[in-house]
Amino acid sequence: MIIVMKHNASRESIERIKEDISEMGVQVHEVEGEKYCILGLVGDTTVIDPKQIEANEEVEKIVHVQEPYKKANRLFHPHDSIIPVGSELIGGTKLAVMAGPCSVESEEQIVELARQVKKSGATFLRGGAFKPRTSPYSFQGMGLDGLELLKIAKKETGLPIVTEIMSPKMVEKFVEDVDVIQVGARNMQNFDLLKELGKTNKPILLKRGLAATIEEFLMSAEYIMSEGNENVILCERGIRTYETYTRNTLDLSAVPVIKKHSHLPVIIDPSHAGGIWWLVEPLAKAAVAVGADGLMIEVHNNPAKAKSDGSQSLKPEKFHSLMEKLSMVAKAVDREI
Repeated sequence: MIIVMKHNASRESIERIKEDISEMGVQVHEVEGEKYCILGLVGDTTVIDPKQIEANEEVEKIVHVQEPYKKANRLFHPHDSIIPVGSELIGGTKLAVMAGPCSVESEEQIVELARQVKKSGATFLRGGAFKPRTSPYSFQGMGLDGLELLKIAKKETGLPIVTEIMSPKMVEKFVEDVDVIQVGARNMQNFDLLKELGKTNKPILLKRGLAATIEEFLMSAEYIMSEGNENVILCERGIRTYETYTRNTLDLSAVPVIKKHSHLPVIIDPSHAGGIWWLVEPLAKAAVAVGADGLMIEVHNNPAKAKSDGSQSLKPEKFHSLMEKLSMVAKAVDREI
């Protein structure tokens, strides 16, 4: 349920309504714009009599929210959310570009790649320290050692770190060392992890599950937001379909659909979606054209010898060329790289 106050509603009236509703055990989420004030109600709203609320002369109207996600709902937050990460922003007119290797492999590798992607225009350094893999025999990442190497690369370049968390036990460490905490597709419905991350104020990059619907995706975001952390960025990285040529099937329609129903920023991961390096460029261009707020692109200086996902990684020179082309696509849709 949403209460839309009149544009000239007094602060006293707004606070009185909030207090009355809170006493009924319902949470009140206030969103204030230049010409409006919206009160989003979360909880058992059946205890509330809408007619009593509408009797207040300063209430414009009441809107019933049909979707199960509330805080992630655009009705609760009409304007697009912009997530601050240090001096960078995710959302708004400038596209966030997260680039780097699938896995951190050495100090020399990650520092050099960080320098190269920054020179090409990337605004974030992505790199896996902990790697969830389909096979238990595949490279699982360098763990805490990899995280330390990411910190060295950040110190050298100033690029904020984006890396994946796998366990609730690591939340405190990630809050201390990581700028954007990534929740991978396999953990999209790891609700214990999502709730723990919701108790922090760190930006959370939530990837869509392998076969998750958009509603399930937004409900996972709701788990984080319901605990108090509203700094959530959604990432479409392809879903599982009958097609086997590509690693996954990139659902570009998810971008406008999510933006219609939610205020959260959406980025696209064309590397995991296609699984083939030469698909990254066309998918990235399409993502920008369709309205994505950013991209996550895998870059490796020697893809043939990468310890994971080399086939979908761009060499630094190809990434540089792609960034130049993306700037033209972004300009066509009133965005910038």
